[in-house]
Amino acid sequence: MDSDGARSAGGRPEVTGDRHGERSTTAAAREDALIGVVTEQLPSALYRVRLEAGQLVTAHIADRMDRNFIRLLVGDRVAVELSPVDRGRGRITAKVTG
Repeated sequence: MDSDGARSAGGRPEVTGDRHGERSTTAAAREDALIGVVTEQLPSALYRVRLEAGQLVTAHIADRMDRNFIRLLVGDRVAVELSPVDRGRGRITAKVTG
């Protein structure tokens, strides 16, 4: 109870900021992602992406982007996270502007 007799929500103190000094998931995703250009749209919601290093990667769109109806066209710059198992596969995590 507070000094005026009111309870805080849930009886727990309010927590602000990142937990235990961790980075937010969006910031962590941007740091690990590579930048590339969509070169081709493939069937089954796959895209062919040419990374800045010249490597071609087959990537699918991240669920967060799909839910928000973000559409990709050939020539769009995107951020791609590569699979640790197969470096030829990846996930498009963001559309890069500028």
